[in-house]
Amino acid sequence: MSKELPTREANYSEWYNELVNKADLAEHSAVKGCMVIKPYGYAIWEKMQQALDKMFKETGHENAYFPLFVPKSLFEAEETNAEGFAKECAVVTHYRLKSDPNNPGKLIVDPEAKLTEELIVRPTSEAIIWNTYKGWIQSYRDLPILINQWANVVRWEMRTRLFLRTAEFLWQEGHTAHASKAEAIEETEKMLGVYSTFAETFMAMPVIKGLKTPNERFAGADETYCIEQ
Repeated sequence: MSKELPTREANYSEWYNELVNKADLAEHSAVKGCMVIKPYGYAIWEKMQQALDKMFKETGHENAYFPLFVPKSLFEAEETNAEGFAKECAVVTHYRLKSDPNNPGKLIVDPEAKLTEELIVRPTSEAIIWNTYKGWIQSYRDLPILINQWANVVRWEMRTRLFLRTAEFLWQEGHTAHASKAEAIEETEKMLGVYSTFAETFMAMPVIKGLKTPNERFAGADETYCIEQ
């Protein structure tokens, strides 16, 4: 017999989890903190992605893809960014497994396959993207750069909830470069408008646009612009 759906008023958390389950959107996976997005749930993501992608391209953005792994030296070069994510990072230290001589059928990490430099599984892509941009930008004539990336990121969350907070999640991140601060702010405000339009007209979710407080800013940012419901 299926479990009855509780009311939001009685138990909001249980109501949410059971709603996701009954709608067959996603389920917990064998990987702690990660979820399986089921076909109906992924179809919703695809529709959101298609709508946003069209809006991004109408503003001149192009899609690109950057590596999942970020060398630790690049990551720590952005000190404030690294400090903000340090406690959430997944780190790759070895590149090979081998059979355990003491336990037939079992595998262990090969101690001789240690990487010369650890790789961070991206919690965000600033480090690798801006290391790439420095080779693309030789003068103001190469600006602006308007790049968007659809990707997955990992932030090692142990207290998770389907779709709202998981260790791995799907997202998009736009990274633009400009000749002046004024142009950068103009672009930021334009994209803030894109996000708010998407939220309100596509998702039927009214939002308020504004700036985050200093304590809530993205790690390393001068300012963080946001939409809040």
